[in-house]
Amino acid sequence: MQENERIEIDLFLEAIFRRYGYDFRHYARASVRRRLERLMMRSGAASIVELIPLVLHDELFAQTAIYEFSITVTEMFRDPDFYSAVRSKVLPYLATYPFMRIWIAGCATGEEVYSLAIILQEEGVYDRTTFFATDFNDQALQQAQDGIYPLNSIRDYTPNYQLAGGRNSFADYYHAGYQSAVMDPGLKAHITFANHNLVTDGVFGEMHLILCRNVLIYFDKELKNRVLHLLHDSLVYGGFLCLGTRESLQFTEVQEAFKPFDIKQRVYQKQNR
Repeated sequence: MQENERIEIDLFLEAIFRRYGYDFRHYARASVRRRLERLMMRSGAASIVELIPLVLHDELFAQTAIYEFSITVTEMFRDPDFYSAVRSKVLPYLATYPFMRIWIAGCATGEEVYSLAIILQEEGVYDRTTFFATDFNDQALQQAQDGIYPLNSIRDYTPNYQLAGGRNSFADYYHAGYQSAVMDPGLKAHITFANHNLVTDGVFGEMHLILCRNVLIYFDKELKNRVLHLLHDSLVYGGFLCLGTRESLQFTEVQEAFKPFDIKQRVYQKQNR
């Protein structure tokens, strides 16, 4: 990346932060550059610097830019072996608590939330669990709360559900109609959807389990450590932190505060005092 381009990117991110309060200044530059290229194609801008007046003076374009930085790529039971590990290893430990508090951070459009809710329902612990599903993208949060997805996508998720140890027919958990699938209302009963920005907002309660999967890969080292401290402080002692398959606590500032629980599936347990 050339120095001039690096300066333009810094100015663009600073403009968003100072004008709207969204802080993407510590996102990984390769990821930022890809998103800015898409914004340039969409707006017809010839350079990154031409995007700055647009983001400052056109609030509709600014919202488009902000949502471009929100990662909404997800699917139900993504990485089935991870959900199988949660079912067989993590939940038996957490089931010893009288209640559970679970935070899905960066929940995007909600597929991960419903996947976990299904597992907890099948394991008989859903009714004593409170879920918090958060993201800073209000559009994605609304879709997550609605729980409505294209029917062909839902059908594609069926093999994932089965590989994750599903005990029923996946069709039991949604109602199909008009080429859409609506998640069963019973899955939403204990889920609270809320706007929360991992970059700028604070600790989110005392959780027994946190899923923050495939989010940290978009952050630089400084921001990654800051967010990991927040996640650590949001967990009870003995609670679990789950990361994505390309993420790790190795060489981070919180590495010694956790012990690997299932290193292959990136599940870590917060050390006791």
